[in-house]
Amino acid sequence: MTLADSTSLDSLLARPLARRPILVNYGFSGDFEDQKACSAAIRRGSKSFHLASLLLPRETRRAARALYAFCRHSDDLIDDPKSGMPALTRLRERLDRIYRGDPAPFACDRAFARVVHDHAIAKPIVEALLDGFAMDLEGDRHQTIEDVKAYATCVAASVGLMMASVMGVGDRAALARAADLGIAMQLTNIARDVGEDARNGRLYLPLDWLAEEGIDADAFLRNPRHTPALAVVVKRLLDDAARHYRLGHAGIPSLPKPCRHAIRTAALVYEAIGTAIAANGYDSVTLRATTGLGTKLGLLLRARREDMRFAATSVRDLHSQTDPAARDLVTLSAMQPESRLAGTIPVANIQTEAAIGRVTTILLRLHGDAQRETRRHRETARERAASLV
Repeated sequence: MTLADSTSLDSLLARPLARRPILVNYGFSGDFEDQKACSAAIRRGSKSFHLASLLLPRETRRAARALYAFCRHSDDLIDDPKSGMPALTRLRERLDRIYRGDPAPFACDRAFARVVHDHAIAKPIVEALLDGFAMDLEGDRHQTIEDVKAYATCVAASVGLMMASVMGVGDRAALARAADLGIAMQLTNIARDVGEDARNGRLYLPLDWLAEEGIDADAFLRNPRHTPALAVVVKRLLDDAARHYRLGHAGIPSLPKPCRHAIRTAALVYEAIGTAIAANGYDSVTLRATTGLGTKLGLLLRARREDMRFAATSVRDLHSQTDPAARDLVTLSAMQPESRLAGTIPVANIQTEAAIGRVTTILLRLHGDAQRETRRHRETARERAASLV
């Protein structure tokens, strides 16, 4: 990607969303229904992200959910075995329409079009996500950890940079750390899903690391099984993820104060997945690492305060070099067009009491969800037992 100067950057930004007059639209703008659809998508798609989003200020939360809904919808399309490259072509066409201000008739497209325009998110940052999907569809394998991080930058750091823009972050150091956090989360995903990916014919681990441990990639895909050698590779990947988490945590204090709790919660929950993988002996083939309700609740409360594990290195970490894979996207995100400077809406402060109340509400909601899930499992077990009589 060739970087633009501040003048041509405006050409990469979305045009205003074309809206129907409210009187013609029976008195409704449609925004509320689109937001409801995006909220439903996040509840179905990711409990961890949904939990973290509840901690964001209202306007930021709405934008984050719209962003997630479009990314999740796109990911689901690409993961559908019947889709293939034609689905990616359609996604690129839909993205073109979004940036022309004329989104396709999908709630997530309309909501996302508002987000990329209101927060001046340059189109190449979103295109990077679709480039990552192309790597998936083409079955790309990654020779080195640098290649893996280039993939992680496309599918995850790009989303982290979009989230940072939604929160009004323009400082390059903070944006670099947002990219680190995205890379760390994707490396964790790769470590967690080694077996599932292999059974679907996909391999994201660095080929040179596998070769160093005597693992033949093709043989592993034909017969995925856990071995001590594979555990070494998974551990090595998580060790690299840990470094990016450390860098990511250094950027959280640079975020607007009302947003820090949510992002720290998301980071800690993903880190806990790595801890669970380690507890499973780095076996991601026969076991799947998860974080239980109690763990999530504990991390949610812990995330209210700055993580002191990295206090001694936080200043140095904040100003560390940008990962080479993410350098261009970070530079583009840091460029401040006049439209962004004029249109950025400051994130409102949240009183401590309100924040505590929000946490309490989340805890009660999660507790209720857990109780309902337990009752559902019991009813299913009773029905199965009755059918055997």
